[in-house]
Amino acid sequence: MVFEHIDRRSFVGTTAAGLGYFLTANANSAARAASGPNGKVHLAGIGVGGKGRSDIEQAGKLSEVVALCDIDETGGHLGGASDKFPSAKKYNDFRKMLDEMGKDIDAVTVSTPDHTHALASLTAINMKKHVYCQKPLAHSVFEARQMRLLAKKHGVCTQMGNQGTAANVLRRGVELIQEGKLGKVTEVHVWTNRPIWPQAPWVTARLGKTPVPDTVHWDLFLGPASDREYAPGYHPFNWRGWWDFGTGALGDMACHTANLAFMGLKLTSPTSIVAEAGDVNPETCPSWAQIKFEFPAVGSRGPITFNWYEGKKNIDKDNKNSGNKVLPPADLLAKVLRPNEKLVDSGSIIVGDKGILYSPNDYGADFHIFPEAEFQGMNLRTPEKLTKNNGGDDGQKKEWIEAIKASKPELAFSNFDYAGLLTEAILLGNVAIRTGKPLQWDAEKLTCTNCPEAAQYIKLAARKGWEIDPLV
Repeated sequence: MVFEHIDRRSFVGTTAAGLGYFLTANANSAARAASGPNGKVHLAGIGVGGKGRSDIEQAGKLSEVVALCDIDETGGHLGGASDKFPSAKKYNDFRKMLDEMGKDIDAVTVSTPDHTHALASLTAINMKKHVYCQKPLAHSVFEARQMRLLAKKHGVCTQMGNQGTAANVLRRGVELIQEGKLGKVTEVHVWTNRPIWPQAPWVTARLGKTPVPDTVHWDLFLGPASDREYAPGYHPFNWRGWWDFGTGALGDMACHTANLAFMGLKLTSPTSIVAEAGDVNPETCPSWAQIKFEFPAVGSRGPITFNWYEGKKNIDKDNKNSGNKVLPPADLLAKVLRPNEKLVDSGSIIVGDKGILYSPNDYGADFHIFPEAEFQGMNLRTPEKLTKNNGGDDGQKKEWIEAIKASKPELAFSNFDYAGLLTEAILLGNVAIRTGKPLQWDAEKLTCTNCPEAAQYIKLAARKGWEIDPLV
């Protein structure tokens, strides 16, 4: 069982004295309760550069930041965050931070590259720390499952960083779908403008060795990933296109763009996944992909076919602007575009027999329902049953902190109970891309029944000292 105590394998590089805390303290004794509804939540940031900077600063407005951790000490990362929170103690290794300061921390934000989301979050959750983790929740289907189960087991308050969840319009869309305003929904289509970083077809092999900057702790960046030489093409941003560190266009955007459909239709686990993709290789994510997920009927809702589109086909490697964008069928797009209206770079369409909802927005924070004449005068903007928020990124942090103070995990709309299922389903698309085979999915057993080789992508191998064992 993972993290009932912290195994020494998970803390290679810490001192023997530091390990003692994890090996002797149980989850209850390691936790320090937040100081009540009017008190301050004591917060630590794990990954405080890039998106992590805004995460810790937004959550820091509502809490007391006591510790900061980043593998990069420059001003864009740990140095800059420390300037903002000068009293917070600085670390490069989240394991050491939680070891030394566990009793002083109530909650953590996790905004590292995808491949270290799970271990950082699970370590904190096992100490009964509340966790805000950036999307996608994890690097693999297996990790997402462990995060959902462990959060539920310990009753901590969690939130995934897909900020569109806070939008009033998205919440109203969820209500309308669940009220049957679209009628019987049968299909969903979601597309993205990603990738916007180097990956296939331009990059398909590991980069050449570059000296590691004095400010970067490269071994800590690698974490569970296989050993490789440092190159600036991995850190600080372009890691997203590398299988060892990121989850590509699908992991980067589907937790945003598919969120409205997933929540509104109460999707859980697909039964089958079929992917087509170009330039598939063992190092980088594909140049394009089209994925079909089949979700079974649940209750009064019938089966749903969920379609995902990313990248461009027929790319000329000498022309970065070339290629044909992978998109939903033209006849469907014609039904949702007004005269002279161009299709947005990222969006979603939910098809029902009474109406078609079109969201021209990354986050589901705006939508139209067609035929528009039949929905005129209907409230499409403000939730009538669900809690109003509309605070965007800040609103998601506020909701999470309120959940912590109230000891009510359900107050955070993208808590891991929901976000874990969303992330599991989405990341199965990458499994289908990498195997190149249609997959039959048994969610209960966490296995593809018709494709044994998929196992290596469902639970990714990890370097010694960074493994995650099954929770159940």
